[in-house]
Amino acid sequence: MFKFVLKRIGISLMILFFASFLVYGLTVHSGDPLQDLREQNDQNRQNRIDQRIAQMRLNDPWIVRYWDWLRGILGCARLQCDFGSNRSGQDVNNLLANAAESTIRLVLLATILGIIVGVFFGVMAAIRQYSGFDYAVTAIAFVFYSLPAFVFAVLLKEFGAIRFNNWLAAPTFNLIFIVIVAGLFALFCQAIIAGEARKRLIVAAAAFLGSAGLLQIIDVTDWARNPIAGLWMEIVMGIAAAVLFTALLASLSNKRAILSTLGSAAAMILLIVVFSSQLEDPTWSFLGLMLLAGIVLAVAISLTFGGYAKRSIMWASVWTVISINFAVLVDYLARHWADYYELVRGRPISTIGSVSPNFRGADDFWLSLMDTTTHLILPTLSLTLMSVASYTRYTRSSMLEVLGQDYVRTARAKGLPEHTVMTRHAFRNALLPITTIVAFDFASLIGGAVITEKVFGWKGMGELFETALKNVDPDPVMAFFMVTGGIAVLMNMLADIMYAYIDPRIRR
Repeated sequence: MFKFVLKRIGISLMILFFASFLVYGLTVHSGDPLQDLREQNDQNRQNRIDQRIAQMRLNDPWIVRYWDWLRGILGCARLQCDFGSNRSGQDVNNLLANAAESTIRLVLLATILGIIVGVFFGVMAAIRQYSGFDYAVTAIAFVFYSLPAFVFAVLLKEFGAIRFNNWLAAPTFNLIFIVIVAGLFALFCQAIIAGEARKRLIVAAAAFLGSAGLLQIIDVTDWARNPIAGLWMEIVMGIAAAVLFTALLASLSNKRAILSTLGSAAAMILLIVVFSSQLEDPTWSFLGLMLLAGIVLAVAISLTFGGYAKRSIMWASVWTVISINFAVLVDYLARHWADYYELVRGRPISTIGSVSPNFRGADDFWLSLMDTTTHLILPTLSLTLMSVASYTRYTRSSMLEVLGQDYVRTARAKGLPEHTVMTRHAFRNALLPITTIVAFDFASLIGGAVITEKVFGWKGMGELFETALKNVDPDPVMAFFMVTGGIAVLMNMLADIMYAYIDPRIRR
């Protein structure tokens, strides 16, 4: 395995080298970096032209300039990267640090959400092949897949921000809206549940009544502007996650499994109660340590009381703890929602930028996180839904192919529970092609982020690349290439390594 990894690393470095040579050459020959100065009638024009020629070293052959740039990049091996300077003399290292932070935060979140949601719906569509749910998921996936990034981003700005902010001024639901939303949710729930028509009808009725009642409660209590937050969020999430992950990874009929996951949830909630004062104004390191402590407790409880299926129960408990920590974030953000609403003057969902300029709540952890989150919602949703479409289609296709294999039929013939057949036999083998898609999709999302950032006014990698290319300024362009191309190559290398882990035969 070690030799396999070293070989992949060597191949990846060679690809980066040849690609950087090609991109640098294309950039320096893409236009005239002095064009804007040549078109001026300023008396000092020639002096400014000479200064820029000296700053950009335009009298040197581009091969020499590339070699000097490459030497600066090789300094990364000593943790002393030098990405050069732009045509104005600004250090590209500083420009890149600010731009990359915004873009990678956006793309990484979109990728994670796209994988989780897309793989889930792809698996469910494969299990319910040729059902109404399958046809609906397929149709929606094709719509999102075919929509151009800029069109979807503009629609989100209009309906997800401008009109939603207008609605928040007087947040009410009329009866028609409640019936339509509850009906769609009921159709979705009954489509996921397998079984006879009577069972699906009961699920649909329960989903309709539950969602309609929830919307009515939100309407009456003015929850959209003053959310009812509290420990109940963590408790409800803990119970729901314990039941869900036990059903998926173990079995609800296994009493040790459900008791272990519920015990892990109770331990995590106890930690939240004990450290409630610190949670009022925490740090990311404190939240990380609390999550780590919850995971350690979950593993200990599972190994002690898990019985014969300790590994499956352990993973169910760990995911339950992670879900509760997510509920903590939602809970405390909801507690600060009303304050944030006042600070942004009733326009909480932003249509431009990655942070609010001169935000008065920047010193408060939760208000600062709220500001960052609300700016992330629309661009992340734009990238996520396009990513979900591809993951759904590929996951469905891969699962259908695996479900037709002999070893899956053998597992069912041996009498194994259906969830065991799906998770341990079918899903793991279906992951092989999905691993490749993850690598390529991450790179394509960075490309899509350039357009999305333009629509939402983000100061990220897209703006850095666009400005540098327009100015025929190679150093910032190469900085963009090294981050985006490096991540793409890294993801493909990790995909090859994951191949070898999932299927040991590939190592040979």
